[in-house]
Amino acid sequence: MTLLVRPLVSRPHASLRLFCFPYAGGGISVFRGWSAGLPGEVEPWAIQLPGREDRIGTPPFQSMSDVLNALVPAIIPQLDRPFAFFGHSMGSVVALELTRTLQRLEAGSPDHLFVSGRLPPHAVEVVNSPLHQRSDAELTEVLRSWQATPEAVLADRELMRLLLPVIRADLSVIETHTFTDGPLLDCPITAFGGTEDNADPSVLARWGELTSSQSDLRMFPGGHFFLNSARETVVAAVSAGLHQALVSRID
Repeated sequence: MTLLVRPLVSRPHASLRLFCFPYAGGGISVFRGWSAGLPGEVEPWAIQLPGREDRIGTPPFQSMSDVLNALVPAIIPQLDRPFAFFGHSMGSVVALELTRTLQRLEAGSPDHLFVSGRLPPHAVEVVNSPLHQRSDAELTEVLRSWQATPEAVLADRELMRLLLPVIRADLSVIETHTFTDGPLLDCPITAFGGTEDNADPSVLARWGELTSSQSDLRMFPGGHFFLNSARETVVAAVSAGLHQALVSRID
């Protein structure tokens, strides 16, 4: 086990591992409440990128290549049983690129890829004014508009001095990343979206274009962070998908 890839709860006899990838600025605490809602045969793990929570003193990654160069050797030893990936927002793109890398290395493929709160990278237009290049004041207003950071935190200069560099680095990972065509994935993909997230469901459904397997789209009530506001429903949907993956292995 490494600081980067960690179990949320130990289930040594689990049949499948679920690796969870948080959104920009997020850490493993995003998924702390998931364990109770997942089937007992699923062992939940999460990715703790540097710069946040108990890794706040470590410089954050600035590019997707930095993330993948660290993640690949850290996660491969944990793929000794069937596994699945779940990512939200930034985490969706990281999970996708990690899946593509593992498939290229013939190091394994997830039984299921869940991508949440993010348009597929091949369907996203280039941003002319990248968020990671905004001033601290502008970036703070962006965070306020996302309605995920408490106002007390946004108003605390010392906390924001710690938080903004991590947010900026995570945004840089996504905004400097260029999606390139490659072989289709061979695992099912389920895309999750929020009904108030201003994401066109027909575009979200294009995640299915990245796999030769099945694809599905689920919409949940809420904005961009429906992952938190509709947590029980989201976890139930993930559990149903994982149950189907385990049944498919038996069949």
